Amino acid sequence: MAQLDRLLAQVIAKAGSRLELKADRKPRLELKSGEAIELLPNPLPAVMVDVLAGDVVPAELKAAWQKDGQAEFDYDLGGQCFRIRLSRYMETPQIQAEHQGPSRPPAPLPPKAAVPAPRPVIHAPIAQAPAEPQARPAPATQPELPRPPARPRKVQGHPLADRLLAALLEKQGSDLHCTTHEPPMVRVHGDMKELEGIGPLDAPTLLEMMESLATSAIWQRFEEHHDADFAYAYEAGGCRLRVNFFHDRVGPGMVCRVIPNQLPDPDRLGLPDPVRRLATLSKGLVLVTGPTGSGKSTTLAAIIDIANQKRKDHILTIEDPIEFVHPRKGCLVNQREVGTHTDSFKSGLRAALREDPDIVMVGEMRDLETIAIALETAVTGHLVFGTLHTSSAIGTIDRIVDQFPADRQQQIRVMLADCLKCVVSQVLLKRVGGGRIAALETLFISPAIANLMREGKNFQIPSAMQTGRSYGQRLMTDTLVELIQGKKVEPMEAYLKCPDKETFIAACKRAGIPFDLRLGEAET
Repeated sequence: MAQLDRLLAQVIAKAGSRLELKADRKPRLELKSGEAIELLPNPLPAVMVDVLAGDVVPAELKAAWQKDGQAEFDYDLGGQCFRIRLSRYMETPQIQAEHQGPSRPPAPLPPKAAVPAPRPVIHAPIAQAPAEPQARPAPATQPELPRPPARPRKVQGHPLADRLLAALLEKQGSDLHCTTHEPPMVRVHGDMKELEGIGPLDAPTLLEMMESLATSAIWQRFEEHHDADFAYAYEAGGCRLRVNFFHDRVGPGMVCRVIPNQLPDPDRLGLPDPVRRLATLSKGLVLVTGPTGSGKSTTLAAIIDIANQKRKDHILTIEDPIEFVHPRKGCLVNQREVGTHTDSFKSGLRAALREDPDIVMVGEMRDLETIAIALETAVTGHLVFGTLHTSSAIGTIDRIVDQFPADRQQQIRVMLADCLKCVVSQVLLKRVGGGRIAALETLFISPAIANLMREGKNFQIPSAMQTGRSYGQRLMTDTLVELIQGKKVEPMEAYLKCPDKETFIAACKRAGIPFDLRLGEAET
């Protein structure tokens, strides 16, 4: 029995005229009255529509369907005829089924072979109530379409996954990208490179590999929501992976980011002493910011590890997912994962106030409520670390204030001036000779800067930072110029990553760097 039969049976039961299935949309049934209704509460992913089409397409049309993405045929269900049209546009499958009415009566059979005409039946999934004849009224809420039969889970991993992950580590890549109908690619020192010897991945192969990496709960979440985040322990490579599953217009895909089992060494990261001393603060808010993939989690993990070694406190982290694992050293460490141990960042952070923490680390401050609770936690005497996606330290202050309604912004400025201790903004650059290096901008909240924040004069903060180097202040422009002078970074690479390009050009001229970066910008 084809899985599409259940939906076609509802067309008959509801006196429908046409059924339409499109990828990432809810099944749509047009009634003879002209009204349209949705048969299921959730959209169907592209892979499910492909499965439904493959179940009913005749054998003689399968080749045309797979090659040309077109097929049209008559389909009989319990004496009722449907005209089914299959199409695929930009790799997105679509099914249309028009109810033609009763099928033509078959040729008479010999008396002994005569059988009663089959009645349309709505089949329930396994372990539910048995199928009922059409004569009974359809239930108000129809059961969801069953998923494709589960593939046997491979506890020891998947051969293709092991091959791809081994290649990722061999090339010292940071990320593995797998996309339907594309060869796998890895990011090496910031550049995307195709893995040689491995061709494009089709959807069934990719789904089988993805399912072998996920737990049952994660896989169910992916099937229901079409995306999932989780951490995967790759024991053969001695590391962990931050994995994301997703669906796009062509099918399933995944991205794996390497997370070393060893906690990052502050010396290898080049963290300055003022940043390391953040681990010794007793209270306040510390933010590590930067674009996606700039190493925020690595910097934050190094600071938390310093606190774990030097203090005897309770550290609580809320992450999505858990990345670096912090063993107990001087501190008791509890690590909670969003979606597994708590519903969201805001719910986990709200519960943290009742869990007696000394240090709270929030993996990402995404929304207004999370930011508000983080500020409240810092004001009440805890040390809070968090991350934000901003391009500069001063932009971070503006981003937080602008999250709140206008009538609360002055109150938030006062709270930030009282509890914010430091903003570390960073970018990753390609190092000369290979590898990558982080450039840090550090804004420590001195009394003068706190007054500027209360008065809303953030535009004057850069001048205060230039005269406050004794507090550890460091502008991104100055850091980039020093990296160029130390032959660690090419001038063009620094220019492309600098948020304030005009100031950077002026700083290069003052430093005697003979390069017209504006010409380079025109070439890019």
